[in-house]
Amino acid sequence: MGLNASTCRPHISGMKAQSETFADKLLGFTLPDRNARARIVRLDRTIDDVLSAHDYPPPITHLLAEALVLAALMGGLLKAEGGEAQLTMQAQTKKGVVTLLVCDFRGGDVRGHAEFDAEGLRKLGANPSLSALFGEGYLAITFETGAGKRYQGIVPLEGETLAQACEAYFSQSEQVPTMIRVASRSSGAGQVAAGLLIQHLADGEEGRERLHVRMDHPDWEHIEAMAGSISHDELLDPELSLEILIWRLFHEEVEVRIQPGPSLSRGCRCSTDYYTSVIKRFPAGERDEMRGQDGIISVDCAFCAKTFALPL
Repeated sequence: MGLNASTCRPHISGMKAQSETFADKLLGFTLPDRNARARIVRLDRTIDDVLSAHDYPPPITHLLAEALVLAALMGGLLKAEGGEAQLTMQAQTKKGVVTLLVCDFRGGDVRGHAEFDAEGLRKLGANPSLSALFGEGYLAITFETGAGKRYQGIVPLEGETLAQACEAYFSQSEQVPTMIRVASRSSGAGQVAAGLLIQHLADGEEGRERLHVRMDHPDWEHIEAMAGSISHDELLDPELSLEILIWRLFHEEVEVRIQPGPSLSRGCRCSTDYYTSVIKRFPAGERDEMRGQDGIISVDCAFCAKTFALPL
């Protein structure tokens, strides 16, 4: 089913009948009359490619699937300035069962991995809460524009989900009203996860200095109510295109502008050449200490679980 201005009540620009988006591609859209921007995504094959590098237990699979969706949604907000922009999301704690969770997004490439106490995880049961997994953890979100500009925000890992922690980041660090919904499901066919992120930008501020932000702005309250009506089943339904989901939520708006984003894929950037260039920066004495009994320096990639023997 294709959507265009003739079949929809609002004017929906950027849609073509043959270009509906179902999975593994980021889709952006704006609501100009409401000063809102949004990103929506569904990960299917991509998420299985990332998870296939490790034999994670179900709670970690679910956690990492949510984190990968969040990395894609937030990374899709970046605008590159003279290079490839990147978003990195890192959750860490010294007391929780999950000791490290890292995901990043760059130009449509997503990757992620988790480190955890397997025995401690087993004791938590089948559906551990976020606080049980992380204890008193924190979430660090780093944006790099590709032009040497880098900024980071750190917030406590509070709430029931990673999505709620990310909402807190935008509220506290950027003062941008933000709503995020994420859903994840595993089946015999693999893992699928999806999410929606929507924000209110004061006075159409994108590209200019923020003048004033109201968390209780009538436009934002309306947008938040409409977007919040989306269900997990709708987000995950492989028969529903992302364009159809946008139409269901915002068909009463005056205009919806669709902005197709990049296709998504597993993007581990490890290689022998890359690690060789990194290790060469160390003094010769330190490189000698890195060698194994066979005299070879080996590096394990936490993202793709491969081992690289370096010709040094």
